[in-house]
Amino acid sequence: MKSALIALAMALPVTAWAQDTVLTVTGPQGSTEYDMPALEALGQASFTTSTIWTEGPHLFTGVPLATLLREAGIEEGLVTATAVNDYAVEIPVEGLTEDYPLVAYRMDDRQMSLRDKGPLWVVYPYDSAPDLQSEVIYSRSIWQLDRLAAE
Repeated sequence: MKSALIALAMALPVTAWAQDTVLTVTGPQGSTEYDMPALEALGQASFTTSTIWTEGPHLFTGVPLATLLREAGIEEGLVTATAVNDYAVEIPVEGLTEDYPLVAYRMDDRQMSLRDKGPLWVVYPYDSAPDLQSEVIYSRSIWQLDRLAAE
């Protein structure tokens, strides 16, 4: 059933995401659901970087992960980031900065579809420092993100 929903969602135009919940964040204060306008209202940040999954550098725009977690009252420990296909990674809160990673919702000023690793993708400015070009950081760069939960 879930794979049928994912296939349907991949076929929807990008604008279908605008009023639908794209991210659920669960922390000590409970769960909060965000649609695209609610994410954008948290404040935008951008950087340009290349990735190992795309050709050339791209401009990524989104909300810093630290901002989202702070809104949920998550200040320490690990956060489980889960994709629409239930793939999950753990991200330590202590390793976050105010600038990155981003929960990116735009690449090159366009919303990302599920086919393009969207609608949300955890992205680091990989080109800015050698320590951001590691297997550990790459493994935390989850795309098709739809859930964040404190452990």
